[in-house]
Amino acid sequence: MEKVLEVQDLTVKFATYGGEVQAVRGVSFDLYKGETLAIVGESGCGKSVTSQSIMRLIPNPPGKITRGSILFKGRDLAKLSEKAMRKIRGADISMIFQDPMTALNPTITVGQQIAESMMQHENITKEAANKKALDMLNLVGIPNPKERLKQYPHEFSGGMRQRIVIAMALVCEPEVLIADEPTTALDVTIQAQILELFKEIQAKTGVSIILITHDLGVVAQVADRIAVMYAGKIVEAGKRRDIFYQPQHPYTKGLLQSVPRLDLSGGDLVPIAGSPPDLFAPPIGCSFAARCSYAMEVCDRVYPGEILFRNEHSVSCWLQDERAKKLVSTIS
Repeated sequence: MEKVLEVQDLTVKFATYGGEVQAVRGVSFDLYKGETLAIVGESGCGKSVTSQSIMRLIPNPPGKITRGSILFKGRDLAKLSEKAMRKIRGADISMIFQDPMTALNPTITVGQQIAESMMQHENITKEAANKKALDMLNLVGIPNPKERLKQYPHEFSGGMRQRIVIAMALVCEPEVLIADEPTTALDVTIQAQILELFKEIQAKTGVSIILITHDLGVVAQVADRIAVMYAGKIVEAGKRRDIFYQPQHPYTKGLLQSVPRLDLSGGDLVPIAGSPPDLFAPPIGCSFAARCSYAMEVCDRVYPGEILFRNEHSVSCWLQDERAKKLVSTIS
């Protein structure tokens, strides 16, 4: 498969009055053409910071990419100037932000907002941009699109606004679409419609999608591969079936056990005890050790390396590493 995006050892820190927050700590992953990669984890694990770093939307100061690369079409986005990044945002890589209620300008019609991106990135007339905007509203399933183009955001429901935000993100036919919690503010029925829309658009356009979410129900419906993040690191990654049916990291298992299931009658949800670590001073060893019922002494002392469990299924956990036994005896 063709590799569209390659993130290597991405490290992002924020300088604050209380100290330096290590929000993303050495994240690496690849994105292939036409696939959906889901990045999942609890709030505060670094998912959104990772996605905003790809778009170079982290304000500097206080945030800064201190290490790593973000390769797109042979160019390292982490090293590009702001002027060069403006040509890429919206045209080659687009982003859907978390809240559709606040993502649109309330003083401008939706037609103008969709056409604005094309006017910025393409050599196109206003008439041609308006026609393309009409086509996009058709694509995302907005009824009576010709009249809707002239309306303002407050005249649309939450689900319709989300469709308009998707239309804005796709109007310049980007190769990569980053969707940051695209269904969080929507009810279950509308969520299902939006997820079905993602699959239809991907089938038509071949766009590669990075889906940022904490909702494993959403992931189960649309993701091809899943990367599980915890405390700024990816602790497990693999195909959807591997992660759901053969999880290897205790954190991944904890996330799955906390999801309601209709096929398990009488089964209680099992929450993950404790809280994520303080990223002002993250642990030297495994960040999940304090919450893990399987933790060994080595887990507190040394961070586990990445183990390839099987083809395309990797995990960073001492439970899967034969070296743990030797290290336990060494540090005892």
